[in-house]
Amino acid sequence: MSTRSLAGKTIVITGASRGIGLAIAKRAAADGANLVLLAKTVDPNPKRPGTLASAAAEVEAAGGQALAVQTDIRDENAVAAAVKAAVERFGGIDILVNNASAISLTPTPMTPMKRFDLMFGVNVRGTYCCTQACLPELIKSAQTGRNPHVLNMSPPLSMKPHWFKHHVAYTMAKYGMSECTLGHAAEFEPLGIAVNSLWPRTAIATAALQMIPGVDLALCRKPEILSDAAWYILTSDAKDTTGNFFIDDELLAENGVTDLDRYAVTPGNTNFIPDFFVD
Repeated sequence: MSTRSLAGKTIVITGASRGIGLAIAKRAAADGANLVLLAKTVDPNPKRPGTLASAAAEVEAAGGQALAVQTDIRDENAVAAAVKAAVERFGGIDILVNNASAISLTPTPMTPMKRFDLMFGVNVRGTYCCTQACLPELIKSAQTGRNPHVLNMSPPLSMKPHWFKHHVAYTMAKYGMSECTLGHAAEFEPLGIAVNSLWPRTAIATAALQMIPGVDLALCRKPEILSDAAWYILTSDAKDTTGNFFIDDELLAENGVTDLDRYAVTPGNTNFIPDFFVD
């Protein structure tokens, strides 16, 4: 029987009100973790279900403790306040999951600078800002042997033009997150803090994906494939598992999980929409 667990760990997750962020939170909650949920959504939106309050309720129902903090991760003062609230409530921070992201799959003429700035503000600046703000607590976590991790939900780096040409701004913004993984893994390795990325092979059924015209959610996988994959990363030894760009199905297979049908939105389907950035 595995002894791997997130019990008692304090985990900060950005973009945690729905989708992948919420799924990761609930999986950790099942172990008895403390979840600090950061997101902007506090008022219900019929187009994008899920609020911080509903996410916190789901996390506590799953067995964890939840602290919901309305946070715009582009604002360093708001992020600092969220970190302070987390430490006051739970005594420290062991894990940061940089999940929040903005997307616009648009070519250059169709990408207003306001949208460009949003993607870079959330994806790159937000990831960097949250990592920087949590770092002092992650160092303390390492010093007390609590196995600290940073996990960025971003793709493997590639300089192949086909990943850029249809949506240069979005690709640069997502790769900015992955560059944080590359750089911070090397920077933090002497501190005993792991930094990794995780990315799906197939499209994942989320509210954000639903907003993109022409996407059939029936041909996607559920967010739980990423939450289960994330669990294996976050319960691994931080000293041995850092600087990796994991793909969900490969990581699960390495851990003996090969039947992925439970993650299909449509059971039995094998014809999934591929995600970006995986050759």
